Amino acid sequence: MLSPSLDSIRIFLHVLAAGVWVGGQIVLAGVVPGLRKVGPEATKAAANGFARVAWPAFVLAFATGVWNLISADDTVGTSYQVTLGIKILLVVVAGASAAAHASSEKKVVMAATGAIGLIASLVVMFMGAQLGTA
Repeated sequence: MLSPSLDSIRIFLHVLAAGVWVGGQIVLAGVVPGLRKVGPEATKAAANGFARVAWPAFVLAFATGVWNLISADDTVGTSYQVTLGIKILLVVVAGASAAAHASSEKKVVMAATGAIGLIASLVVMFMGAQLGTA
């Protein structure tokens, strides 16, 4: 068996946090329509419960992402830098969209910001996989 290392712990925490953030959004997208039939309080309770887990996961993903960058061997290539720059921009978009989604009462704004946040988060995860294999 391989021995755990600081690198494997860092990467595990990053993937775990990203999985909670993105996976939770996907799960909620599937669960919310059924919760709406129960009542608005059920949807709000699920959203609040998710937020209690998701935002700390977002912070952990961000912190371990910075740690990943500091620990990376080769980050000077143009392709790496462009991918990283787009990923960082989309992290900001994902976080801002999620915050706008959570603070809005308008259904059209909630739908748009939810979709934008999920798509941005999925692209961020993909780009993370690209950077991790570079």
